Amino acid sequence: MADKEEVELDRVQVKKAVQALQAFLKTKSTSDSLFLNETQQISLLFTLWKIPKEAQTIRIPLPHGQQSDTDELCLFTRDEPNMTSEQTQRFYKKLLEEKGVKNISEIIPYKVLKTEYKPYEAKRRLLGNFDRFISDDRIRRLLPSHLGKHFYERKKEPLSVNLQSKNLARDIQRVVQGTNMKVTNKGCCCMARVAHSGMTADEVTENIEAAFQTVVAKLRMKGPVIKLIHIKSQTSVALPIYNSDLNQLSLEAGESIQKSKEQGAKKKQTKDKNQKDTTTEEKGKKKVKENKKKAEEEDDEEEIPKLVPIETPRKKLKLEKPLKKKQLEKTPKLAAVKKGIKAQSKLAQKTESKVKRKVPKMK
Repeated sequence: MADKEEVELDRVQVKKAVQALQAFLKTKSTSDSLFLNETQQISLLFTLWKIPKEAQTIRIPLPHGQQSDTDELCLFTRDEPNMTSEQTQRFYKKLLEEKGVKNISEIIPYKVLKTEYKPYEAKRRLLGNFDRFISDDRIRRLLPSHLGKHFYERKKEPLSVNLQSKNLARDIQRVVQGTNMKVTNKGCCCMARVAHSGMTADEVTENIEAAFQTVVAKLRMKGPVIKLIHIKSQTSVALPIYNSDLNQLSLEAGESIQKSKEQGAKKKQTKDKNQKDTTTEEKGKKKVKENKKKAEEEDDEEEIPKLVPIETPRKKLKLEKPLKKKQLEKTPKLAAVKKGIKAQSKLAQKTESKVKRKVPKMK
C-alpha cells in the first residue's frame, strides 16, 4: 500500500530512546524492583488507528538473535511408530547432532507430555524451567489442550519447526532468533519482543527497524495503519519513538466523508431509480385501466339491436271431440232403465213384507 510505504522511523530518535532505556535498566536497582539481568526483554508497542477486522499472527525475523547463552530450549516431538518414549528421545538427539543443532537442552515426546505433565503443578514447573519452547509442526495443533492457558498468557507458546527439513539448524536458528506478534481484533494495541538488555544499542535499533518494516508490510489493513510506536521493558515506562502526523487523520476523515457522500449519492440514485420504476409501473397500470374503461364505454355506446319477436309454432289445444249421436242416444236410456229397475226391486220388497205380516198363524 502507498500509505504504508510513506511511514518511516527516525533512526536517531530510536537510538536515543534505546540508550535512555538501557541507562534506566542499569541504574534501576532497588529492592522492590524485579531482578535485572541480561534476559530482561525489550518490546515494541504498536498502537493502530483502527481495530483490525481479523486476528493475525506475524512472524518477524530479526538480524540479531535475542537468545542469550543461558537460555534453555525445550523441543516437543511426535511419537515415532514402533518406538517407546526413550527410543524416540534418542532418535531425535541423534538427528539434532547430525544436523548440527546444539542449543536444545531437552526433548519431550508427545506421549510423555500427556502422561507425566498432565497435573497442573507439573505444567507450571515445565513453564518455569525453560525460556523457549519448540514443537514439531506435525503435532503443533495438539499442544494447546495439553499445555494450558499459562503458556499463552506468558507468551511462551511453542513455535513450530519442520524437523524433516534439510536445513534444520538454519530453520531452528531463525525461529529462535526471530519473534512473533499477535494482532487481535479486540483492541488497537499489539506488542512484540525484539531485544534484551544484554544487547548493544546498535543491535537493538537494527532489530527495531527490521520489526517495524515487517509489521508494516504484513498488516492486513488499508490506509494509514500505525498511530504510535513505543519501546519499553518489563519494568520501565513506554518511550515514544514514532508519532504519526495528523495529516493522515485529516486525509482519513476526508476519505470517510467522501465515501459517505458517495454512498449517499448512490442511495439517492437507487431511490430515484426505484421511484421512476414505480411511477412507470403506475403509469402503465393507469394506461391499462384507462384503455379498459374506454373499451367498455365504446361497447356501451354501440347501438344495441332491437329484439324482434319470432313466431314460434304453438301447440294446438286439444278440443273435446263431440259425442256421436249414437252415444248421446244411449246414455239417457241406460240411466232411465237403471232407475226403473231399482224402483221395481224396492216395490217388490215392500209387498213381500206386507204379505208376511197379514198371514194368520195356524193353530
